[in-house]
Amino acid sequence: MDVAMAQEYLRRNHRAVLATVRRDGRPQLSPVLVAVDDAGRVIVSTRETAVKVRNARRDPRVSVMAFPDEFFGGSVQVDGTAEIVELPAAMDLLVDYFRRISGEHPNWPEYRSAMERDGRVLLRFAIERAGPDVSG
Repeated sequence: MDVAMAQEYLRRNHRAVLATVRRDGRPQLSPVLVAVDDAGRVIVSTRETAVKVRNARRDPRVSVMAFPDEFFGGSVQVDGTAEIVELPAAMDLLVDYFRRISGEHPNWPEYRSAMERDGRVLLRFAIERAGPDVSG
């Protein structure tokens, strides 16, 4: 599967599992919602204190497996190198992330306040590899 096909899949299917690398090398898995930004990067909103953020800071190799709401019916795995964008620089990116997944928020000032209160960051990465290429 090429990157453009994976990006298109992720624009339609937001439910995913993010894998980061624990200190001992084993995967740490987190359910997340994903979107794709204008640059084609995978984006995820999370709390700065989350284990996945701590792992990605230490070892930025990440993978996401996305699937449809029904769970079955195909999936896509994408791999990349994570970048963490913190507040205040992350605020407009978090608004964009919300819009890509859910549309307009009924109260943007409330949303922005919640992002600050929760200590949200944006994890993003360019897709370096996408699959599957075969079904088995």
